[in-house]
Amino acid sequence: MKKEGKIWRKTKKDFSPKDAIFVFSSFTFVCVAIIFALIVYDVFTIQDFLSFNQPFTMVMSIILASFGLLLFGVILTLFIPSKYMDETNKSYQDYSLLSIVAFMFIGALFEEILFRGIIQNLLLVFLEQPWTAIILTTLLFIGMHIQYFKKPIMLINITVPSLIFGWIYFETSNILVPFLVHFLMNIGMTLLFKYNLIRVKH
Repeated sequence: MKKEGKIWRKTKKDFSPKDAIFVFSSFTFVCVAIIFALIVYDVFTIQDFLSFNQPFTMVMSIILASFGLLLFGVILTLFIPSKYMDETNKSYQDYSLLSIVAFMFIGALFEEILFRGIIQNLLLVFLEQPWTAIILTTLLFIGMHIQYFKKPIMLINITVPSLIFGWIYFETSNILVPFLVHFLMNIGMTLLFKYNLIRVKH
């Protein structure tokens, strides 16, 4: 029995960002291929994904949304007792800075291409109601983060960002905007934990 416990702990410890980077990279490639096919078959145009018609709006969205969501995450961390908090961000703090950045980068890229780039765009085509598409996409986004279901208050921590990602993507038609905000928010919170600049409330 003790031996099995040691094996289980070793297996759990052996998980690293490199494993996730490989998986996320593979899925990202598939998502990009799907988007390429949708463009080829005239479901979408390249402008639906990479429009640069509103550079000022893009820059301001990245700055304001990144800062606002980071502040939102810090406030949740400081005021919600640790027993209600998921420790996902803290679990990465022992890895190297390069591994953390790479993992956060590819993770945010995959999620934004899938949820905003594919799902939200397709829902918008069929429903023609921006907020309906954004909300339905957010529900699917929540469904992917099953680790938060054990601590429901943490659903706020992904619902609010997802709604903002969806809105700024709709406003700018550039997938790089929600991706950068998503990445900056995630890396910001993780580094704050890594360097002990914030701690969960006990």
